[in-house]
Amino acid sequence: MCGRTVVSNIAAAITEQEDSMMLIQVKIIEGVFTAPQKQEIVECLTESLIEIGGGGLRPAVWCIVEEVAGGRWGVGGQTLTSDDVKALARG
Repeated sequence: MCGRTVVSNIAAAITEQEDSMMLIQVKIIEGVFTAPQKQEIVECLTESLIEIGGGGLRPAVWCIVEEVAGGRWGVGGQTLTSDDVKALARG
């Protein structure tokens, strides 16, 4: 709920500023997602933001998917590899 309020407020501010943009940054571990999956991430996140803020925002929404090499990402003091993430996804 809180996130929707923040995005709505940002969307309102952007519609007032002609040269503004919204940037969605996603960092993932390299080798986990395929190119079509990354495309789906971009499409779904963009659509979610537009659904909340309005269709006029589409030209102002930028989405960057950045891959981080396995072993250069840590959670709870432990590094993760693409194999670790794939194992988590399998349950």
